[in-house]
Amino acid sequence: MKAGILAFLLCLVPSIGMANPYLAKPGERPISLRVSTCAISGGFVHLYTGLDYGLFEKYGIKLENIFIRGSAQNLTALANDEVQFTYCASDAIIPGMAAGIEVKIVASPLVKLPYVLITRKEVRRPEDLKGKALGIARAGDLSDRLTRAVVKKLGLPAEAVTIRPIGGSQGERYQAMAAGIVDGVIITPPLDVRAKNQGYNVMYRLIDLNLPFIYSSLHTSYKMLREQPNTVQRMVAALADIIYFVEKNPDKAKASIGKAMRTTDPEALQSAYNTYARDILDRTMVVPGKAVAETVELARESGSPVRKKPEEIYDNSFVFNLEKSGFLKELWGNENYKR
Repeated sequence: MKAGILAFLLCLVPSIGMANPYLAKPGERPISLRVSTCAISGGFVHLYTGLDYGLFEKYGIKLENIFIRGSAQNLTALANDEVQFTYCASDAIIPGMAAGIEVKIVASPLVKLPYVLITRKEVRRPEDLKGKALGIARAGDLSDRLTRAVVKKLGLPAEAVTIRPIGGSQGERYQAMAAGIVDGVIITPPLDVRAKNQGYNVMYRLIDLNLPFIYSSLHTSYKMLREQPNTVQRMVAALADIIYFVEKNPDKAKASIGKAMRTTDPEALQSAYNTYARDILDRTMVVPGKAVAETVELARESGSPVRKKPEEIYDNSFVFNLEKSGFLKELWGNENYKR
């Protein structure tokens, strides 16, 4: 009887192992790679947590994070193999990929708009924005496109509000608003908590725009896809594992956000965690093709050169493999990971 049970259990072992074929093998030497980020944001909580707790190393990847300001600069570094992956808001860099840069999106954990419009204390209602200025980073970039979409959604004529490029990071643009240089800016959590605590107004949450949007995503180069597809697959599997870890270990995830953003404010950390680990998360990480197509069309309408079809900009085969292999089912157990 005992021998029969043992034989049955041994039969199960290969199938369990097959469900996660992406882990590093015993004694395997990790491969050293670089991943760039285009901002310092709570939206990168999964990357930060994975780095802080050695979760990429489980998959045979020793990862170094390089901060490169600006989407164009990140794409250039990725295409030139100065970094092997970029973790950034895809909507910001799809125009560059559509123009012909040899980079693809391979996983999209966050797929809704986390941004909010904050305004100075005297700007309480949409009509108060008339004759005022909203600050953006650069003309034509993501902050510009989103700001104009909000102005339109609020029912204001485009000419009623000045859109002023002031450069800088979100934090720097926030300071410009605080100094009275502009009257409002679009930011992401946890800066919204700081704004409320300092008496500024959260006028609009952009998630209510219901726009197709791809936020934090993993991008890699044609070179990596061609020469190291197995490494790309392991990187995608590691990211899926980290999503699970972040959801099950909120205190560790919040600690990683706090470390990256240099804050210990519990309310701010909770706001960031709620937004990026829950509200806009897609556990399957499937790149939404419709959102890619609409972003490409917006780029075309704005005058950007478009040389690629939307389906040439992303590759969902790696995230699909996670389900086909049984990896996601093993990871989440009886929980519904397709939510």
